[in-house]
Amino acid sequence: MGSTVTTANTVGKTWDGGNEPLGASYGKLMMWFFIVSDALTFSGFLAAYGFSRFKFIETWPLADEVFTHFPFAHGVSMPMYYVALMTFILIGSSVTMVLAVDAGHNMNKGKVAFYMFLTIIGGLIFVGSQAWEWKNFIQGEYGAIETKGGSILQFVDAKGKRVALEEFADTSIPKEREQLTRGKGKWFMEEGSLPTYSVEQVQAGFKSHPDLLIRTEVINDPETLETAKGLNEDKSLNRPKHKFVLSRAESEKRLADATMVVEGANLQHNEYGSKLFADFFFFITGFHGFHVFSGVIINIIIFINVLLGTYEKRRTYEMVEKVGLYWHFVDLVWVFVFTFFYLV
Repeated sequence: MGSTVTTANTVGKTWDGGNEPLGASYGKLMMWFFIVSDALTFSGFLAAYGFSRFKFIETWPLADEVFTHFPFAHGVSMPMYYVALMTFILIGSSVTMVLAVDAGHNMNKGKVAFYMFLTIIGGLIFVGSQAWEWKNFIQGEYGAIETKGGSILQFVDAKGKRVALEEFADTSIPKEREQLTRGKGKWFMEEGSLPTYSVEQVQAGFKSHPDLLIRTEVINDPETLETAKGLNEDKSLNRPKHKFVLSRAESEKRLADATMVVEGANLQHNEYGSKLFADFFFFITGFHGFHVFSGVIINIIIFINVLLGTYEKRRTYEMVEKVGLYWHFVDLVWVFVFTFFYLV
């Protein structure tokens, strides 16, 4: 039986450099290593989001009620329209990146620069859109009440339509206290800005508007009706995939337990429902937005080098292809974020 003998000369030929695994250059291989490791990071974030969502499924905000804004359409509810437009723009920028890489293979400097420019514009629009979306999410639109137990109470009319605090809060009642600032507080302490209305103003306004009702953060659908059975006396308000609406008597009882007014969302409070929703929203979309912003900066650097003719001198546009891999990865991640966070 013969044996295989590995000589020092054979080992030298294998590991003496110049060998490209799968025909990929060192730069491409390192980019793929980065993409795989980053994909695992995003997978962990989305898995944690999915676990938390299904653990608190009854109080998880409905995306159709949270992301309803559209630029220059103030007061018009357009659920998910702008998020869909953002997604289309980002995917479109991935297409222009493909065209830039293809033009690079053909050593067409003009087309590479043109499609890189379009890719940069698409990335900037997406990052700006995310910032605008964050602003609306943080600012809020309707406002809500948080109870002693941490539950969120929102206000609706008899038809189940959301009603903003500004539409009924009794502003004739003075606020309960002033905002704590470094100049007024002890030991130069300070706090975030106080809500526009106090609990007393909301309670008084609700009392003077008998047509108003309160809906809880509990989702009123066939899977959660059993847990909330007996709370809703008006069966006509039992609508699937909407928040659970209380009777007038129950609304007054729950409002008596109010501790603070919540406007918008931050890392401590969330007018839309579960606090974890806001935490995950800021972290996951912010982390992805940082990737897109970084990609835009890298694309700008590559674009400048294209204009300077750097890659023409090298006789290769491989740098465009490598940054293209990163850009496609960022776009693909957003598809998963969009699906898990906004659609499911």
